[in-house]
Amino acid sequence: MKPEPLPLPPSPNWYCARCSDAAPGGIFGFAARTSVFLVRVGPSAGANPGAPPFRVVGELVGHTERVSGFTFSHHPGQYNLCATSSDDGTVKIWDVETKSVVTEHTLHQHTISALHWSPTVKDLIVSGDEKGVVFCYWLNRNDSQHFFPEPRTIFCLTCSPHHEDLVAIGYKDGIVVIIDISKKGEVIHRLRGHDDEIHSIAWCPLSGEDCLPVNQEENSEEPDIPNGKLVAETPITKDCYLATGSKDQTIRIWSCSRGRGIMVLKLPFLKRRGGGVDPAVKERLWLTLHWPNNQPTQLVSSCFGGELLLWDLTQSWRRKYTLFSTSAEGQNHSRIIFNLCPLKTEDGKQLLLSTSMDRDVKCWDMTTLECCWTLPSLGGFAYSLAFSPVDVGCLAIGVGDGMIRVWNTLSIKNNYEVKSLWQGVKSKVTALCWHPNKEGCLAFGTDDGKVGLYDTCSNKPPQISSTYHKKTVYRLAWGPPVPPMSLGGEGDRPSLTLYSCGGEGIVLQHNPWKLSGEAFNINKLVRDTNSIRYKLPVHTEISWKGDGKVMALGNEDGSIEIFQVPNLKLLCTIQQHHKLVNAIVWHHEHGSRPELSCLIASGSNNAVIYVHNLRTVLESNPESPVTITEPFRTLSGHTAKVTSLAWSPHHDGRLVSACYDGTAQVWDALREEPLFNFRGHRGRLLCVAWSPVDPECIYSGADDFCVYRWLTSMQDHSRPPQGKKCVELEKKRLSQPKPKLKKKKKPTLRLPGKQDSSIVTEDESSRETSVPVENGVSDQDGEEEAQEPELPPSPVVPGEAVSCISVSLGNRNEKSKVTVNSKATSLKKEPPKEKPEALLKKRKARSMLPLSTSLDHRSKEELHRDCLVLATATHAKELNEDVSADLEERFHLGLFTDRATLYRMMETEGKGHLESGHPELFHQLMLWKGDLKGVLQAAAERGELTDSLVAVAPVAGYSVWLWAVEAFAKQLCFQDQYVKAASYLLSIHKVYEAVDLLKSNHFYREAIAVAKARLRPEDPVLKDLYLSWGSILEKDGHYAIAAKCYLGATSAYDAAKVLARKGDAASLRTAAELASIAGESELAASLALRCAQELLLVKNWVGAQEALGLHESLQGQRLVFCLLELLCRHLEEKQPPEVRSPSSVYHQWATGSEGDLVQKVTGVWRNTFSVDTPEQCRAALKKLQDVKYPSATSNTPFRQLLLHVCHDLTLAILSQQTASWEEAVPALLQAVLRSYTSGNFTLMQEIYSAFLPSGCDYLRDKLGDLSLATAAFKSLEAFFIYGQLYEVWWSLCGLGPESSIWVKSTVPAEQREPEDSASAEDAEPAAAAAQPQSSPPSGPGLRLSGESERLLSACRELFSERHASLQASQRTVAEVQETLAEMIRQHQKSQLCKATANGPSRDDPGQEAEQAPSRPQSPSREESNAPVSLPELTRRLTEANKKIAEFPESIKAWPFPDVLECCLVLLHIGSQCPGAVNPEMQQQAEELLQKYGHTRAYRRYCQTLHT
Repeated sequence: MKPEPLPLPPSPNWYCARCSDAAPGGIFGFAARTSVFLVRVGPSAGANPGAPPFRVVGELVGHTERVSGFTFSHHPGQYNLCATSSDDGTVKIWDVETKSVVTEHTLHQHTISALHWSPTVKDLIVSGDEKGVVFCYWLNRNDSQHFFPEPRTIFCLTCSPHHEDLVAIGYKDGIVVIIDISKKGEVIHRLRGHDDEIHSIAWCPLSGEDCLPVNQEENSEEPDIPNGKLVAETPITKDCYLATGSKDQTIRIWSCSRGRGIMVLKLPFLKRRGGGVDPAVKERLWLTLHWPNNQPTQLVSSCFGGELLLWDLTQSWRRKYTLFSTSAEGQNHSRIIFNLCPLKTEDGKQLLLSTSMDRDVKCWDMTTLECCWTLPSLGGFAYSLAFSPVDVGCLAIGVGDGMIRVWNTLSIKNNYEVKSLWQGVKSKVTALCWHPNKEGCLAFGTDDGKVGLYDTCSNKPPQISSTYHKKTVYRLAWGPPVPPMSLGGEGDRPSLTLYSCGGEGIVLQHNPWKLSGEAFNINKLVRDTNSIRYKLPVHTEISWKGDGKVMALGNEDGSIEIFQVPNLKLLCTIQQHHKLVNAIVWHHEHGSRPELSCLIASGSNNAVIYVHNLRTVLESNPESPVTITEPFRTLSGHTAKVTSLAWSPHHDGRLVSACYDGTAQVWDALREEPLFNFRGHRGRLLCVAWSPVDPECIYSGADDFCVYRWLTSMQDHSRPPQGKKCVELEKKRLSQPKPKLKKKKKPTLRLPGKQDSSIVTEDESSRETSVPVENGVSDQDGEEEAQEPELPPSPVVPGEAVSCISVSLGNRNEKSKVTVNSKATSLKKEPPKEKPEALLKKRKARSMLPLSTSLDHRSKEELHRDCLVLATATHAKELNEDVSADLEERFHLGLFTDRATLYRMMETEGKGHLESGHPELFHQLMLWKGDLKGVLQAAAERGELTDSLVAVAPVAGYSVWLWAVEAFAKQLCFQDQYVKAASYLLSIHKVYEAVDLLKSNHFYREAIAVAKARLRPEDPVLKDLYLSWGSILEKDGHYAIAAKCYLGATSAYDAAKVLARKGDAASLRTAAELASIAGESELAASLALRCAQELLLVKNWVGAQEALGLHESLQGQRLVFCLLELLCRHLEEKQPPEVRSPSSVYHQWATGSEGDLVQKVTGVWRNTFSVDTPEQCRAALKKLQDVKYPSATSNTPFRQLLLHVCHDLTLAILSQQTASWEEAVPALLQAVLRSYTSGNFTLMQEIYSAFLPSGCDYLRDKLGDLSLATAAFKSLEAFFIYGQLYEVWWSLCGLGPESSIWVKSTVPAEQREPEDSASAEDAEPAAAAAQPQSSPPSGPGLRLSGESERLLSACRELFSERHASLQASQRTVAEVQETLAEMIRQHQKSQLCKATANGPSRDDPGQEAEQAPSRPQSPSREESNAPVSLPELTRRLTEANKKIAEFPESIKAWPFPDVLECCLVLLHIGSQCPGAVNPEMQQQAEELLQKYGHTRAYRRYCQTLHT
């Protein structure tokens, strides 16, 4: 049986009354997010000797929302059954052995809050919801019954272990009821005493009420509380005690016979070691209970800060309790406990398992009250993984719950030895990086831009950098200091500094010695060193080479820049990805091949991984930056963006990648082959790390809140799944609540923080806007709990009110429907123009003095009284108190008296206008009064400035007008009228403020229009506007408009780059033309070449030539593409008509000319491209020689291979035209070698037939004997003879289409037997030579033609003993290295098996895995029984390397066909046509095979030949 991957699981769900349970025999389960994780506990767990006996064995997956309840069946024979409830409205019954759903029901219409499997009825599952509805479901008969005992929110329920019909239910408002389900849910007892939520209910394990020494006198302080409903016929046999735990900080013991409380236990406030009681602890409380079996006098409960208490119920008046784990420091939970469940193992141990807000699952020994083991868990996405280079095996995990986990993966005593770091983090940990040399020094970056350093060896809080990123920290890396931090002396600066890359696109350099100092933005150094005048790209990734001499920066546009220390000189730019770069990793430097340390792998959002070999660039150190557009290797297979990469530290060229398609993939990067694919995660992978000690062990983290440890050899799949995996759809479906539940929650009040706060811990998406977290718990949880008491104690009244309102509204709607219909009918009959006219007639202007007017329409007596008061006031010399009082009362008389009274009248009228909601009339009155400044101030204070008020503001003076306009602009900003506010600012000549206002609110188009119209053209504000808008448009994918912005900012380089980001041919062509117009010749050339390559994919040859014609420097590439077009046309003409591609768009010159291929090429070059003179050929040759392509492999795409081959052939033809034969021969040989190494034998033969139709004698005459290219010519001639030799052999088998050239038959045609034909392309030369038994038996009717005999005589050139000796030594080196690697791997595996021995069940797969790779490597029984010692292997390796060093460079410089392979082919030909091969040559071939055929590759074939 294969070992299961080892998970670090998600945290158990919070604020659930029962979301964990254990079954007898040792299986424990807990709900985590939308699934249930199963843990095997006890001897059957198969743990390592000395390690805690538990193991995570599986997961129950099926719910779409949070699992709110989980319970096992405790009946013998069905311990494998369990039930779950979820917020998706379903209750599912599971079989844990098959991890599948047995059945399910969706009876509840509201959120399920409680669940329990009856301990007395084997098929009864009871559940309750937030509306108070209880459902009983009988599994065997698929029947159900529902009850509605109380219209309250159910928090928990528990079935009686003694009476099958009794169920105790606890409610949110503190009420506890006991119902009898056999009597239609009749309430037996209603227990009142708690003031707050009931969190837990536990029945006494023994029936009857004789187990506790409780007397009536002891409870005299407890009032007799009526139960509301007493049933007289309740049998006495149902006597039992019941314990309840509540948020009111009390535990109450109830008597079911008396229906009242008999004991109250108040939770104590326990001081933590080293500190007092946290005030917030009292508010955040969950009180869960466990009544141990056969111990009715003891009760286990949780407490405020995560402690567990064992209460002694025999001495309740003393409140005596025992604290769990008093002997060990730090063994208790650090936060509140949610669930307790007992478990009895196979060996009889009584255990208690607890889940807590501190995200740990702990197991307690009920005998000693000590903690046996702890299972840590994750409360957020696993964003980052990092192994310590100093403390080997120490894995740091950055988690979205605001904590860092440090996992000792090499611990033998505990598979889950995890330390949590939370101080000073308070946000999602998105990046981690260990110091390369300093033990315990861990750098971390967070979601809010924080960068800090943790000392994991101490308990000190971390050091935090004073410089924050504006957005999420993407990556951290340690590297050598660069200026200005590197300018000090050796003792004044650190040897390594910390680099951080943030989401805003900058890289900061932090001084680890002085994090309080300001960090340095390296963009300034990059710009100054490289004299860059264009906008720097947005950085998304940073990676330092192992030697610290080179740094790679990945960018948002997909480019990768390579910089050299100390001044960050730009060496090259890799233009391969066209989307955001997520991961860059350098190959390690400690492998058997040091040259691989220059490999750099990169992954981006476009799902393809590219590997580049920068050895040439790093060794040549070019003066000007080089642009690389061709990868060394391409790894394709993922279907979503690649998020993380890691090289294997144990292998050469082995890479693992993490991807959003939900899988991790192991690649052989050198062979471009997928090896192993891990599909254990249920979400998108975010990080991956290779174990530094186990070559097969890999760790991966994802957004499913899990980190998995898995082995490569145990995977069933070798490549990623093809087609889009439904991870994205599943995540969207899980993150969205059901619409049905939403509608039913609308009329009710907000439910308590029980469910809300649990969602905060379970779904990362819901925490995007949450406050920072401390110790993995959001402060928002505490706020929600603190708000709970403010809610009404019972939701009954609001619920009833809502239902009544809905009924009344329903009746009212029925009546209104009739009214509306009648109105609609009457309106249709009336003329349409009458309605607005009638409205205009009825509308009247509102009076400015409504109060005064109304007072003048009073009774005649009051009007007469007004006249008398007015006469008295106007004719009296001095007003007495009575007249003054009358004038104040009759303020409307101010219209007829003095100005002071008039002002008083206006103030009264104005207050009336404000109270009636007409401030504009108040403002007009104030204007009449002449107090314009006061009007403006009052309107500004109330936010009621209008256009008309501001328009008359100049009447009060210039300063008042300026102030009024600014105040109105602020008011408009509060009203989100930013454009209008900017217009008012412009009216007072505040142009910069107006532009800044528009820019800050993303009105870039309007801001540019204003700045362009009002500012000087050279003003830097205008350029900043263009660049800012361009950056935003670029992020949103509006590349064309962004390019216009960059052009407006006179940054044509950036405009061309952004246009090219689209990646299609049209965009690339436009970008190339733009760069050419702007004078950016290098960029224009690279873009034009990319455009041509894109058009090449669709065989648009005309468009490709047009794109290359945009730039003169691409004249050489035009010649290459011309040759490529003619070669493709030549190959297509040889294919049958039905196979040819009809979509190719060829030039006219590619179809009309005749003659051989070389003549066609030179003719087109001369007539179409005007390349005729040797000087023109020499210029083109010089440009093309600067372009280098990587060597080909068997996985190189055919079109890419053709392009590279045509590049070499173009160099060869140009060299011939300039009579440079010493350069022509190596170029032609390079084209042949590319075809040979890629396994394309047909293409190699086509090259020879097209370029050397008469053989190699012509080139020999041109070179002469003393030429420097003689060695290359000999290799070229050998490959020519090698190909002809195979054609002769295949012709004997009837495989070749032109077999008549090489073979003549003396048998009549009617006597010949038909033979199967096969294409030369399908026959690999080495494979064909390796199968002598596949050749047909020779017959007397076959003989070789004269051409074949001449060819066989020329085969002496292939039988070079020097080359045979060199190749034998090289094979020996390869075999010794392979054997050494296998020995090291076997040794590491055996050491690992010794350290983690796990009984016979684990050893067997390991032994099979060890034996499996050894079988193909031991062809004979003698070899497998006689292993070679390490000194013997070292001696062989030394001797072989010494022999290789003795060969001259002329022999080693150029490849040569395999001499032994040629010997085998010749001997096969001799066996089929006796006498055709010269005996002397046959003897020479046999001697070479006997002398050098001792390696594994040829030993079997030599034995077959001699037998």
